[in-house]
Amino acid sequence: MKIFLAQQNYHVGNFESNTAKIIEGIAAAKAQGADLVVFSELCVCAYPPRDFLYFKDFVDKCYAAIDIITQHADGIAVLVGGPHRNDSVKGKDLFNAAYFLEDKQVKQVIHKTCLPTYDVFDEDRYFEPATSWSIVPFKGKKLAVTICEDIWNLGDNPLYTDCPMDKLISQLPDVMINLSASPFDYTHDEDRKVAVKANVLKYKVPMFYCNCVGSQTEVVFDGTSLVFDKDANLCGRLASFREDMQGFVLNENGTIGGAIIEEAKVIRDKDLNPENLEPALNISQVYEALILGIKDYFSKMGFTKAILGSSGGIDSAVTLVLACDALGAGNVRAVMMPSEFSTSHSVEDAERLSQNLNNPYDILPIRNIYDSFLNELKPIFKDLPFSVAEENIQSRTRGNLLMAIANKFGYILLNTSNKSELSTGYGTLYGDMAGGIGVLGDLYKQQIFELAKYINRQKEIIPVNIITKPPSAELRPGQKDSDSLPEYDILDSILYQYIEQSKGPDEIKALGFDAALVDRILKMVNVNEYKRNQFCPIIRISPKAFGVGRRLPIVAKYLS
Repeated sequence: MKIFLAQQNYHVGNFESNTAKIIEGIAAAKAQGADLVVFSELCVCAYPPRDFLYFKDFVDKCYAAIDIITQHADGIAVLVGGPHRNDSVKGKDLFNAAYFLEDKQVKQVIHKTCLPTYDVFDEDRYFEPATSWSIVPFKGKKLAVTICEDIWNLGDNPLYTDCPMDKLISQLPDVMINLSASPFDYTHDEDRKVAVKANVLKYKVPMFYCNCVGSQTEVVFDGTSLVFDKDANLCGRLASFREDMQGFVLNENGTIGGAIIEEAKVIRDKDLNPENLEPALNISQVYEALILGIKDYFSKMGFTKAILGSSGGIDSAVTLVLACDALGAGNVRAVMMPSEFSTSHSVEDAERLSQNLNNPYDILPIRNIYDSFLNELKPIFKDLPFSVAEENIQSRTRGNLLMAIANKFGYILLNTSNKSELSTGYGTLYGDMAGGIGVLGDLYKQQIFELAKYINRQKEIIPVNIITKPPSAELRPGQKDSDSLPEYDILDSILYQYIEQSKGPDEIKALGFDAALVDRILKMVNVNEYKRNQFCPIIRISPKAFGVGRRLPIVAKYLS
């Protein structure tokens, strides 16, 4: 049997485009003699559709798309993902389903069993879990079809009551097929491979795993679809961070035609979820994920041009390089806005970076605007000493200038704040926290340094001085980040334990960190929740990003 995996980039609610892609995939697979072509989870509407699933019209359009796709399932069988209405009077209105199409008919509908509600997932909000499980007969074979999270429960996951493969294995399937929408994070590539492999090891049945690719707002899907033979040898791996389609021959004995990529005996040499922050971990994948996140955010929103403040610091420098790679240098405008506290080399570094990239840039000094604010505020501020109020006026002036240019020319403002800053509230609301998308908001400062090194791996793109000089907001004379924050290697390590590892203060202190410092940092994180709540979407690259995957109350006593 020849099975194709179609790893495609969909757009939430763009039924015309999604349907056309799926039909093109069917035609391509058919032309290459495929018996079956497999697409990803909820592909007709794209994942995650979220509360659009409450709209009857949205679900009607999903059904209409499946009707159209079904007419192309002639001479080939097709597995596509979409919502399926629940005819029972009990439970949620919908199932998350896989449709098996053959002979221009919907031959079988398979419901998802395990509905995740952690991190970015909220499927129990919309879907009813499966209560019955049947194999799909096809050309003398028995297909065990599951959907994404179903293969992450091998019967020992306390989140779920039922393990679908435990129900299906008694029906003696010849192959497992999984339709997935599994997001990227820098720990998940190996994690996912091990999960798929674990199913093969347990059930002794080959696995075809089809994941989607592309970015939906803040969530990035990397693709990297997988094929394992019955002996748990990795026999197929589709491209990462781009669309791909590949066909594989499933032999009668459960082997896969072609060369083995990785033998079953290969053992992992790293933790799936590192206990400590590893700044360089999978940094090339992080780079690709951010490029895809920017590119899809703009293309799916209908924008082509970006703007950002270029300060001569490492955060804006890395953001500018990423944006130029994603959108083209001519489509990214950098604006340098020096104040009286800016060092001359900051503007020079920023200029040199834009010259290296060949992107357009402007220099707009803000001193006159800043002075006018101070003059107007003098009757109220009187002779009170310089404070964060004056610092933030500079930041908000820059935010206003950037948004004015963005509005005038139709740009999207890229935010350059990093996770270390966002965690501790080291940023100005409506100033340097302004933006349409947060490019670096899920990377700690140490990771950004590693990303800069990766960008410069072949030649100097980011001027070395930007990488080596002490980080500074340059909002007062001689300012350094270390005046307000602990050194980043210590800060990031504590933040990682709290945010990614969900450890409380006593657990973190037990790791050897200074108790007073832990208390101080965790307090900064929690009292600044109100700032993050007003922040733009952040491209997710970690196991626990700020945004939809981390839901904490703004007004809370815990650690405040």
